[in-house]
Order: sequence, then structure tokens, then C-alpha cells
Amino acid sequence: MAPDDTHTDGGTDDTDTSRAFDVDLDDVVLDDHGLEDPEEASQGLFDDLLSGEPIFENKEVLRPSYTPHKLPHRVEQINNMATILVAALRGETPSNILIYGKTGTGKTASAKFVSKELETTSQKYEVPCEVEYINCEVTDTQYRVLAQLANKFIEKNEQVIEDKLDRLGSLRERAADDSTALEETQFASLDALDERLSVLEDDLASFEPVPMTGWPTDRVYTTFFEAVDYNERVVVIMLDEIDKLVEKSGDDTLYNLSRMNSELDNSRISIIGISNDLKFTDFLDPRVKSSLGEEEIVFPPYDANQLRDILQHRADVSFKPDSLTDDVIPLCAAFAAQEHGDARRALDLLRTAGELAERDQIDCVEEKHVRKAQDKIELDRVVEVVRTLPTQSKLVLFSTIMLEKNGVHNINTGEVYNIYKRLCGEIDADILTQRRVTDLISELDMLGIVNAVVVSKGRYGRTKEISLSVPIDETEAVLLSDSRLSEIGDVQPFVQARFDN
Repeated sequence: MAPDDTHTDGGTDDTDTSRAFDVDLDDVVLDDHGLEDPEEASQGLFDDLLSGEPIFENKEVLRPSYTPHKLPHRVEQINNMATILVAALRGETPSNILIYGKTGTGKTASAKFVSKELETTSQKYEVPCEVEYINCEVTDTQYRVLAQLANKFIEKNEQVIEDKLDRLGSLRERAADDSTALEETQFASLDALDERLSVLEDDLASFEPVPMTGWPTDRVYTTFFEAVDYNERVVVIMLDEIDKLVEKSGDDTLYNLSRMNSELDNSRISIIGISNDLKFTDFLDPRVKSSLGEEEIVFPPYDANQLRDILQHRADVSFKPDSLTDDVIPLCAAFAAQEHGDARRALDLLRTAGELAERDQIDCVEEKHVRKAQDKIELDRVVEVVRTLPTQSKLVLFSTIMLEKNGVHNINTGEVYNIYKRLCGEIDADILTQRRVTDLISELDMLGIVNAVVVSKGRYGRTKEISLSVPIDETEAVLLSDSRLSEIGDVQPFVQARFDN
């Protein structure tokens, strides 16, 4: 008979057990997480915000990244692009295109619209044609451009090979059981099919993605060249902000891309360059300039009436019916027309005005929301520009703010320089010459942060009179958020009194 587990010599009796669990239950806090009523658990932080009816039907339509189905007032430019690129659908090499125009004139949206149509039509007629878009403000070196293009084509080639392997693998299985399965194919025997499968598997194994750094540029170029030429196709490479690429890396990338067609066997390449700078080609090698600028298309700024049409077209899709008062779209268009006919600015204004109305829990966007949006966007722009200034420019700007806060008007360069030197000493920064500080003031003037006017003082020469063009308190707060400048907020510089004539 087995011994009773409860009466073993080494066990514990009932009194030991009771002592082991002799706990005051009043001290125990039960974890009731999950038992609480969800309505009571919520503090209602988002309930009020969700209580109002949303104004937007589809807010994404108002973002610059959205490509609309219709582009008002850009029919001429779109038709010009289509006339040039139609050669790709015939298997020919289209001319390279340079597109110029200020920010917000519809360059990128129009080019993407035409590209989408081109790819759709190529699929319809079964013509191998592909468009690759690269933003050169982000991908701004020859290595990055070539690496990004190489990896895109490697990925496409791998997909094509894998599809072929799947189809031929199925054929191989059928042919193993029934030799007649090969009769209407290009393969005379199973050996020929196996040889083709082996070649495809070797090709698939040979593709090596390009790392974002580390390879010699020549190797990256060769990898891209081989990847793009693996299949027969016409490739349109769209380089947005192309002037940023030239500014950062010179014209080597454009030179290499523009001369590739003479070496490619299976594919053809065409380049679409998009730029805000009408003069950037002045710095290109003459050979690159002549091949790149085969066709030029200029996008003029929109006027207020055209902006109104664009906004109305987008508003019909993005907002719910009757969500805008009659004066909202004309006011957005008028504000944006002052900014060189910038449609992007107009769309930002309309979207921000809608967001402000939603925050107010109002079911209709009004004129006051547009005016608030204008102030908010302007302030956001100022904040971003000031935040990204170099430290020396921040010190010059902070010197100007301190003078204005101390009641000095029509500030001159010498006064700014005196305060600037004191601030440099406080944070142990290098002190630039007065001439260099004058250059920094000119740069701040170009950015619209200060207003610097050269005035004549007669026989005392000429000087710059400086005043702030941005809100003092907000700008000061942005400057002091910089860790290097955070300690100079309490500095009280000596401001010398002067007598103005």
C-alpha cells in the first residue's frame, strides 16, 4: 500500500500551513484592472473632441502629395508632356524633359499625373514602360540616386524571375507526366526546360541589393546598369528638385544617366527633371545641358481665379456638403495669389482652416478660420526657419531681438555687432568679423526674418537699419529652445543710448 502523502515525516501539518498563510486580508489590495466599467475608466479626454460632426470627407485630397484625377489650368503643359512621352509607348526613347516653375505651380502633380497615365496605357497595350520617381531634396547624392534606382529594378527583376520560375516549374511537373505538355512551348525537351530553369535560378541568385553606403560609385552604377538592362523596357526617371542634386553633387549623375542609352542593349532611359530654379542649367557641363534640356516646359504661377477653381475642385471632394461659407475659397485664393500663385499654399490654408473649425466644434468653415490659418501657417514657417538657422545666425537674430526689447528702433549693424560679441562670450562661441555679421544680417533679410535697409548717413557713410519682421516673443522662445543658447536668456547687455536725428 502506498504511503499517505499527507502524513509523510518530512511534510507539514495543518498548524504549519495555517501559520504560512496567516495574512491580514485587510492589507491586501486586489488588482481590479479590467473589471472596471470602461465608461468609468475613461477620463473623457477625446469624447468631447469626437462629439462634433467631422467637416472633412477626405482630408488627404488637400495635401500636396495627392495626385488629383483632373488638374485645372494645366491642360496645355500636360498635353506637351504627353506628346513627348508617347514615344515610349512605341518602344522608342522619348526626349528628355526639363520642367520649370515656382513652388506650387503644379509641376510635380502634372508630371505624376502624366506618368500614371503612361504606365496605365502601357499595360493596356502590353508595352514594357516604367516610371521611377525620385525626390532629389531627400536623395541628393549620385550614390543614393543610383542605389535607389538599382534596388528598385533589382526588386522588379526578382519578381519577374520568380513568376517565370513558378510558371516553368508547373510546366516541368506536367511535362514529367505527359511529354505532350511541351508541344506548344519554346522547349523541345525536358533538358531544355531544365536548362532554362537553371539559368533563371542563377540570375535570381546573382542580384545583390546595393547598401545605402559603402560601395564604390562605379560598382553602384554598374549594378544599376545591369539591373535596368536585364529586361526590354522604356524607363522614365523623374528627378524632382533636380537643382538640389546638382547643387549638392554636381552634374555627374545627370551625365551618367544621359549617356546610358548609347550603352544599353535591351532598355531605353528618358529623364524628366523638375526644378524651381530657371537658371540651374547654367552650371551644367555643356554636353549634359544639351542632352538634358531637349524639351523644356514652363509652368507659370496661378492667378487668384485659377487658384479658386483648383480649391473648389478639391473642396468638392474633401469637405462634406455645405461645410464652407461662400467667402472661404476666394479668401484662400487671394492669400495664396500674394505668395506668387502658390497652389500648395492655398491648399494648406484651406486644410488648416478646416482643422481649426473642427477644433472649435463648428460644422462650417468661416472667414475667421481662414485668417487664423494664415497667421498659424506664417508663424509655423517662421518657427521652422528660425529653428534650423546656424548658431551664428541665431546669435545675430537674438542680438536684434534684445535691442528691440530694450526700446531701440532703426537698429544699425554696429549696435547688433556689439551685443553679438557679448553673447558669443557668454556661450564661448567664435566671434566673427563685423563684415561677416553684416552678411548674416543680409541672409536673415532674404529669409524674411528681419528687414534690413541700407541708408545713407551723409559724410558718415552708409549703414543698414534693421528691424524684425517676425513676432518677438515666439521667435525668442524658439531661439532659447536651442541648448547652446538656453543660457543667454537672462543676459542683460549694455545698450548704449543714442540720439536719433
